[in-house]
Amino acid sequence: MLRPYTDGHSAEWWRGKGPEVGPSSAAEGPPPEWRLQWKRGRRVLTAVLLCGLLLGSSVLCVYIFQNCGPRPCETPVCLELLSHYKASGNRSVAPCTDFFSFVCQKANGTSNYFQALTEENKSQLWRLLETPGSWNLGSGQEKAFQFYNSCMDTDAIEASGVGPLKQVLDELGGWHISGNWTSLDFNQTLRLLMSQYGYFPFFRASLQPHPTPPHKPIIQIDQPEFDIPLQQDQEQKVYAEILREYVTYLVRLGNLLGGDPQKVQQHVSWSVFFASRLSRFLRPLERQRAQDKLFHVATINQLQEMAPAIDWLSCLQATFTPMSLSPSQTLVVHDLDYLRNMSQLIEEELLTSRDMMQSYMILGLVDTLSPALDSKFREAHRKLRQKLRKLKEQPPLPAYPRWMKCVEETGKFFEPTLAALFVREAFGPSIQSAAMELFAEIKDAVIRRLKKLSWISKETQKEALNRISQLQVEMGAPKQALKQELAKQEYSDIQLGPSFLQSFLSCVRSLQGRKVRSFLQPFPYHRWQQSSWGVNAYYSISDHVVVFPAGLLQPPFFHPGYPRAVNFGAAGSIMAQKLLHIFDRLLLPGGCPACDTHALQEALLCLEHQYAAFPSMSSFNGSHTPLANAADIGGLAIAFQAYSKRIVEHSGELTLPNQDLSPYQLFFQSYAQVMCRDLSSQDPLDTHSPLSLRVHGPLSNTPDFAKHFRCPRGSLLNPSSRCKLW
Repeated sequence: MLRPYTDGHSAEWWRGKGPEVGPSSAAEGPPPEWRLQWKRGRRVLTAVLLCGLLLGSSVLCVYIFQNCGPRPCETPVCLELLSHYKASGNRSVAPCTDFFSFVCQKANGTSNYFQALTEENKSQLWRLLETPGSWNLGSGQEKAFQFYNSCMDTDAIEASGVGPLKQVLDELGGWHISGNWTSLDFNQTLRLLMSQYGYFPFFRASLQPHPTPPHKPIIQIDQPEFDIPLQQDQEQKVYAEILREYVTYLVRLGNLLGGDPQKVQQHVSWSVFFASRLSRFLRPLERQRAQDKLFHVATINQLQEMAPAIDWLSCLQATFTPMSLSPSQTLVVHDLDYLRNMSQLIEEELLTSRDMMQSYMILGLVDTLSPALDSKFREAHRKLRQKLRKLKEQPPLPAYPRWMKCVEETGKFFEPTLAALFVREAFGPSIQSAAMELFAEIKDAVIRRLKKLSWISKETQKEALNRISQLQVEMGAPKQALKQELAKQEYSDIQLGPSFLQSFLSCVRSLQGRKVRSFLQPFPYHRWQQSSWGVNAYYSISDHVVVFPAGLLQPPFFHPGYPRAVNFGAAGSIMAQKLLHIFDRLLLPGGCPACDTHALQEALLCLEHQYAAFPSMSSFNGSHTPLANAADIGGLAIAFQAYSKRIVEHSGELTLPNQDLSPYQLFFQSYAQVMCRDLSSQDPLDTHSPLSLRVHGPLSNTPDFAKHFRCPRGSLLNPSSRCKLW
């Protein structure tokens, strides 16, 4: 009976691992010389295979690097962005100690990308308004183009001279120092100024959403906007020089109107002194915040008792027609003390200086109308602005071409028409789609961050997630602005001509009427607080909507063809900041009672101390800007998180050519570019930190920045400890 061979030797031999063969079995296997040659050949074969494998791996790595690693973007839009970046930035500064200068500084100052973008957007509108045949006859666009052309027709404006302005003064009863004067009742003149000319000499009145839910429209009474600054903010000598410049300017206006020089000097001196007395009643916004709440609710009747010099019901009714007002109508007032003092001063002066009071109102009106007047008035106004900036140690204003002013005025009065034209030209469907995709990724990153917060309670987290799910987003332009069939109806009450001043005033009245009617009618859309070509995004508490105008989502902050690092670093960080402002209430005292308030307050206190410790910030009080600082830090962290997730999930990242920056470094550079502005240009009432601190504060709390720029431990932007909030 045959049995299979089962000792396994043959199998092992063919693997080169056969058992030792003794003398008795030597004849059964290969000879020793043959085995030696086999071993040598096997080694050579193995070496050849290993070399081939290494060579193939190298080729594969090179292929992967060339096809999947960062590739330079050499399209026209990327090359233009590269030129922007190369035009600014001081590379001699260490990025780990002064990234703001590293990115923003240039030989003649600091780059200002927001200002450059604002001017480019206006230039785009200018090109549209200058293009023949780009508007339809008989449409709302036609009046917009006619108004613009009338504004640009400086020859006709010069030929009209002061005549159209004197017609306005006649409607107000004339002027005592330049001819016939019919002494109108003080409140009658004030009513005409407010309702027919949009001029508010003693206070401002506007329709706004109520500050508290349900945010219904309400008339809001604010302090006036004086060109004369508060005396306590200026040295006595500088303040006296400012007053002298105002006297010189107003005397010039009075002389242009044909007034008797001696009377003009007398009335102007009185007017400037009166304005300086009024300005002393104003309280800075910071003091209002410190002393009490920012607004008070009062009825017209209560306001009449507190400030009886003004006929409140009559003046407000004329201004906000067709609203139907009554003495019980509630108002929002921002400074009751100012109104009381203002009323008392007016009552005192009306007893002895009624003609002077009218001069004060007339001179103020002429000042506001100067852009619509001939070159003599415009030049006088320009010189005043420049002299005041010099006295306040501010940089001089750049040259302001006529076309830019005409574009601004046309945009103010015909915003829906220009919004539609701008969106059609600069924010087409592909750009809007890419912007919405970016927003969706940022929003998802915010949601992921909310789910990981250590200080937030489960209940509050659920409410926050629900709130962000209900958020509306609007991009580009208001929905109704794109419905051009409505524009013709909106502009039906505008009468253009015979002079540009009359066209201007007709537009003023029409715009005021449209604003009032829009508040009175059911309105399914959010009322935008920014023009479509503007560069400021915002979050509206009353409508729970974030708005990103088409003017912001433009180069150098956003373009579908940019490297993703640029879009996430610039536009993405702005989007994240606005989304975090939805949750500002949680950071306020008592705003999140179910949260770990101890951990939350520790984080906020950490931020306050950290910001105050930055060099050159000894006079800065971080306690005034906690919400803005928190949004800045969180916005950067969330945008970086979204970007990191994006490049992990999608290959083919781009970078800018001829720059020694990795994609991650390009992300941080693009973030800082958003903050590039002249430090002296920041509004004193801005609720944000100084611009350099808005760069350094968030970066110092971002470990990935220190990692990708190899910042030494303990350097300014790689501190030993960081604040953890968002």
